Amino acid sequence: MPNFIKSHPQLLPGALSDLFAHVSVTGELTLADRYGLMAALLEEPLLTEERASIDRLLRATRAGRAQVVDKLSAVADADE
Repeated sequence: MPNFIKSHPQLLPGALSDLFAHVSVTGELTLADRYGLMAALLEEPLLTEERASIDRLLRATRAGRAQVVDKLSAVADADE
C-alpha cells in the first residue's frame, strides 16, 4: 500500500498555538479548526503544552466561551 494512504493529517509546526490564539480572539471553533485539532490529536507524540492547549480549548467550549460554528474558516469570512 502506498505510504501516503497510511499517513494521517500532519499538523504544521506552530499551528496549534495559532489555532488556540485564533479561538481565544474570535470565540469560534470553525471546521478548519476542528480538523487542526484532529490532526494534533493524531500526532505522536503530543507535547505536554500542546495537550494542555487542546484541553483549554475543550473547556472553553464546554463553558460557552467558545462556540463550535459551521463556518469552514474565519479566513474566508475576512475575505468577504
